[in-house]
Amino acid sequence: MEDYNQMWTDLEMDLERHDVLLNALPELYQSTYLVQNNRPRAMAYFDFVISEIHGLRVKELVEHKTKGGKIFGAFCVYVPEEIIVAANGICVGLCAGAEISIARAEQVLPRNICPLIKSAFGFKLEKICPYFQACDLVVGETTCDGKKKTWEILSDYVPMYVMELPQQKREVDRALWTGELLAFKQKVEDITGNKITASALSKATTLLNSRRAALKHLYDLRKADPVPISGLDALLPVQVSFFDDPLRLTQKVNELCAELESRINNKIGVTPPNTPRILISGSPMVIPNWKIHSIIESSGAVVVCEESCTGTRLFSSLNTGINENDLDAQIKFIAERQLKTNCACFTPNEERLEEILDLCREYKVDGVINYSLSFCQPYMLEAVKIKKYLDQKKIPLLTLETDYGLGDVEQIRTRVQAFIEMLSKK
Repeated sequence: MEDYNQMWTDLEMDLERHDVLLNALPELYQSTYLVQNNRPRAMAYFDFVISEIHGLRVKELVEHKTKGGKIFGAFCVYVPEEIIVAANGICVGLCAGAEISIARAEQVLPRNICPLIKSAFGFKLEKICPYFQACDLVVGETTCDGKKKTWEILSDYVPMYVMELPQQKREVDRALWTGELLAFKQKVEDITGNKITASALSKATTLLNSRRAALKHLYDLRKADPVPISGLDALLPVQVSFFDDPLRLTQKVNELCAELESRINNKIGVTPPNTPRILISGSPMVIPNWKIHSIIESSGAVVVCEESCTGTRLFSSLNTGINENDLDAQIKFIAERQLKTNCACFTPNEERLEEILDLCREYKVDGVINYSLSFCQPYMLEAVKIKKYLDQKKIPLLTLETDYGLGDVEQIRTRVQAFIEMLSKK
């Protein structure tokens, strides 16, 4: 394995603390992923990505910067990656899924806020996320109050730009969001020094649509019974897509899909037919947050779909039929696509309830597990409406609230096992 210490030093990382993180990840990955039976061969690429998680891709980002390119960090699917790519920038998701950085964050932030926010903030304070360190600009959004106010504090440590996401989907809100995209386009042009043209935006959209289509194909293949891939393995390409090269990621996901199609044709599954099928809805899961999937799939069920930002919201709509010569029309289409993403930040949010029901039917799920990060108020509160709605449809629901720690694993396992046992008796 290549020695990246000099690169990390040049990025002004805390190598001692960073070593603690990197030493813990292989053991967690081994005990979560590599113990699975009958994994698709094409998962070898994603295993490699995890083994190089702070290495090879970061090296590519650094090389991009040496050639005059710019790196934009993001936390949310509402950051319009097409606009960044059209200006020859690279958009990467930032570290935010581990408990290791939270204690440092709590020296500045309140304890009773979302662990994702605290984890991300702590990664920057401790200088143990090379993606954070490589960024020329971090792009935040106002999807919740915790994020909105944290961005103000984070701006003391890193250049920040905040996009104002509307909380409703009226015409006035659509106009507001389109205006935000136009303002962001100007900011990206200022940072990169590159003018975004209609042609460049069209090419960027085509590239990212290909990635979305590949991930959608992966999810569609999970509708089969027996399921050709575990929920854990299906989650990983989605998580990796937030920082990997889009073209390469698309190629590797398509290779995985080809193998899964062969499995389906030969009726090869990772679990027996009629294994209880679970849909997970709720908060996003950032590497290395694999806890809920691991508990479910070691308890006799299989996860067949995720209704989340690390799931179906990534590809719920594609930008198609756009006039590639009309820049304003393309940006308006991006805004329309993003506003079809049914985040819990919206009110009212009946579309999300309907989407969950549609996914239950498409994936023939036996039950839904609604997962919320602790203190994630939008998802915790919306779980109340989801329960009422699914009760009316007679679809079993289990609601879980947790953080990135392992102290509640056995308590959650007990509840999940009881839920799966109940599903098995239906």
